[in-house]
Amino acid sequence: MKISASEVNNLRKSTGAGMMDCKNALVEANGDLDKAIEILRKKGQKVAAKRADRDSHQGAAIAITNKEKTIGAAIVLACETDFVGKNADFVNLANKLANIALNCDSKEELLKASIDNMNVEEKLLEQTGVIGEKIQINKFVKINAPYVGSYIHAGNKIATVIGLSKTNDNLLDDMMNVSKDIAMQVAAMNPIALNEEGVDADVIEKEIEIAKDQLRAEGKPEAMLDNIAKGKLKRFFKDNTLINQAFIKDTKISVSDYLSSFDKELTVTCFDRVSIG
Repeated sequence: MKISASEVNNLRKSTGAGMMDCKNALVEANGDLDKAIEILRKKGQKVAAKRADRDSHQGAAIAITNKEKTIGAAIVLACETDFVGKNADFVNLANKLANIALNCDSKEELLKASIDNMNVEEKLLEQTGVIGEKIQINKFVKINAPYVGSYIHAGNKIATVIGLSKTNDNLLDDMMNVSKDIAMQVAAMNPIALNEEGVDADVIEKEIEIAKDQLRAEGKPEAMLDNIAKGKLKRFFKDNTLINQAFIKDTKISVSDYLSSFDKELTVTCFDRVSIG
């Protein structure tokens, strides 16, 4: 049957598929738009099955907050090649999914959420057929706090969300700048925990043993090892816990000092970081 250009265009807007793919799907579906979408989705299932063993280490990392700045979410929409990961349509889809993620509590819930008259899992299959690469949500994180900030590193390679302990309605621009600075800190320095209390006991034990082994190799007496190792552990906390790290915009002060200079009661309550790869 004859398919009009407007019908092809409507299907293309709905799915992002190429013009010829849309036309062929409509012809196969006898002009039925819903059937044509299903045909394209099945094509995505076939492509996904063929590429199931492919690595999807490229993509787009996106972080976003709700309007009230009380919820933040970050996801990685993964694909196979950097070329696709930088594509504007792919990045737009990643942003759309990040917005939906604000209302979900897990990746599984996100995959079942509605998007474009289907669920997210079906949308990813559809886009797998459109793009011809394995596409999946590799990472999902979500936080809640009195004030939440976010940051996306250039090229959508790293995305972070951070929660602050309080907000200030009279200084919203300043709150936004402070939260962005801390979110950038997380992106750049990749802390393993918020503070000393947040570091896993196994990690601490391992660091102490590494320090002792180094000291033994330097010929330090066994009786001195514990005290010297504790000193090295303090340095480890300073380098690897967010609150204690040197602030990237002024390394003479810590992140904690920076927050106190804005508000002595302000601190970070939580953070998370996602990256491609």
